[in-house]
Amino acid sequence: MKKKLFTEIIFLGLIGILTSLSLTPFNFFIINFFTFSSLYLFLSKKLKQKTNLKIFFLYGWAFGFGFFVSNLYWISISLTFDQSFKFLIPFTLVLIPSLLALFYGLISYFFAVLKPKSIVSSFLIFSLIFGVVEFLRGIVLTGFPWNLIVYSLSNQLELLSITSIIGTYGLNLFCISLFTSPAVIFLSKSKKNILVCIFFVITFISFYAYGSFQKDSFYKADNKIYEHKIRIIGSNISLDRFYTSANTVSIIKDLIKLSSPNSNEKTIFIWPEGIFPDISQKELKEFRSLFNQSFNENHLFVIGINKKVSNNGFTNFFNSLSVYDSELNILDSYNKINLVPFGEYLPFESILKVIGLRSLTNNYQPFSKGKKRELIEIEHANFTLKVLPLICYEIIYSGRLFKNSSYDFIINISEDGWFGKSIGPKQHFDHSIFRAIENGKYILRSSNNGIAAIINPIGIIEQKVEFGESGYLDLEEMRKIQPTIFSKYGNKIFGLLTLLYILLIFSFIRIKNE
Repeated sequence: MKKKLFTEIIFLGLIGILTSLSLTPFNFFIINFFTFSSLYLFLSKKLKQKTNLKIFFLYGWAFGFGFFVSNLYWISISLTFDQSFKFLIPFTLVLIPSLLALFYGLISYFFAVLKPKSIVSSFLIFSLIFGVVEFLRGIVLTGFPWNLIVYSLSNQLELLSITSIIGTYGLNLFCISLFTSPAVIFLSKSKKNILVCIFFVITFISFYAYGSFQKDSFYKADNKIYEHKIRIIGSNISLDRFYTSANTVSIIKDLIKLSSPNSNEKTIFIWPEGIFPDISQKELKEFRSLFNQSFNENHLFVIGINKKVSNNGFTNFFNSLSVYDSELNILDSYNKINLVPFGEYLPFESILKVIGLRSLTNNYQPFSKGKKRELIEIEHANFTLKVLPLICYEIIYSGRLFKNSSYDFIINISEDGWFGKSIGPKQHFDHSIFRAIENGKYILRSSNNGIAAIINPIGIIEQKVEFGESGYLDLEEMRKIQPTIFSKYGNKIFGLLTLLYILLIFSFIRIKNE
């Protein structure tokens, strides 16, 4: 019995590992038809055998562990930059996938608890539980919605266009159903059941048709030409600057050279997240002489830099996106609200500090959380831009990003050096594509040690600085589309889709009983 269980656990773990091949950078999404159908068929078989609920939980956990251990290994790379954290590497390689796999354990557990009888209702219940649990994974304990199954379609932009209506979680729910549908064909003895699978195939064909229509409409839209050039920087400045006495002057000179300023061109320069670790927002003005050598009144800067606020003898540090004029006067700033656990702040700090742990990304204390997300206004010589700032990790969250869509575009600044040369930066970049489509906005992404890009509102990458390269991208004109349905209602639409699935489940149960 134990040997059989061990074999089953290994099998499900391997199925989970195979599923990882559907994600970036491989994107073999076809493999999901095999892995999800195999998982569903396995659980359905065990359900007939009246397997213990605890064993059912273990089945889902094994699949989840195989999935996460093979696509999130890069998290441990962030611990290699500080000697005091290296002892945690073996734990993170196993612990983080183990914890995330608990969500997948809940999927198989609740599937067994509900004990669906008919094939179609069983299929819909499995899809619904999976989709809802994935949604919960994105919000529980600040959430970690990385590598949802839908991200396997990141190269299929026509299909992704539907996220402008139903969002990432909504399409994720449909994806789970589509990938599981071959199992229904395998189990069905009735042609009526096979019609359900055909329905999901037709649904995705309609998604593709909608995406093609959106693409045509977008390219027929009028261009808006800006009098200011917006220059996005992609750099490869070593992450060692966080742990050594970084030469700030040298870093500034490197960025200035990379920015290639022209004194006669009105330009807004966007530099990456936390590019100067040893100086704060106001201290940057001490380096004004360096800037004056290359920049003038035609230039503005959007820079990722730490903000220091002292109050009643206590100092708070914020991960900030700040706007400067050419004299390095601060025009506006935004403090990050979605902080990275262990990276930017330490959960259970009072306990973990006792054993010598601290946050990774600075040498003084954990970052404080900003109060709320706000628009940044960039004003210069009768020219005004309203932009929505998202700093690094904040790009991974799907939902209603802001209360209205009256801004021009999204700026995303990032430091991807914590992922090393792994698949992490490429996966991180995929999230930007989904956010652009959901919100119907251009995303201007400036990254150090990652991918810089201009992504248009239908998800097409118009310009790109590849991973491992340095350079800049210029945005001078944009096409606009109307605010998307998802940008207005956010994940309320996923709630409606959940109710639709529940309605279908009860309808098929009723038909079965009659």
